[in-house]
Amino acid sequence: MQLQFKWSRLEVLSALEAFEIIKAREAVFVVEQQCAYQEADEMDLASWHLMVTLNHTLVAYARVVDPGIKYKQPSIGRVMTVKKFRKLAIGRSLMLEAIRFTEQTFSGQGIKIGAQVYLKNFYASLGFEAVSEQYDEDGIAHIDMLKS
Repeated sequence: MQLQFKWSRLEVLSALEAFEIIKAREAVFVVEQQCAYQEADEMDLASWHLMVTLNHTLVAYARVVDPGIKYKQPSIGRVMTVKKFRKLAIGRSLMLEAIRFTEQTFSGQGIKIGAQVYLKNFYASLGFEAVSEQYDEDGIAHIDMLKS
């Protein structure tokens, strides 16, 4: 399996790439998680977008929000794998690439995430530590985590 990683700012994505990203994010975060909220947001304008493709098909996605926008630190978010590709266990590769890029681009600033609580151990295995109590975000339990 040869995954392709592509980093872009929103303004350089093609219309088709932006459509594929929004469609996939809405499928996961709005439809699957039954969470009605404004999924595409202003942070998209201040983010790096990671498209992961396999045979020219979007299979996973994450964004890195610039420091000072969501948190003081840069933040990895909207981490998702398209449902029909989840059996391929792409999540770790996706996060390792997001961490690598973030640490290279924003060296020495750490990385803060708002993680869904059920994924706390997964993120801990990547070096993130819980830095908040559990809180509700759009009806889903979250916890803030930091990687120094």
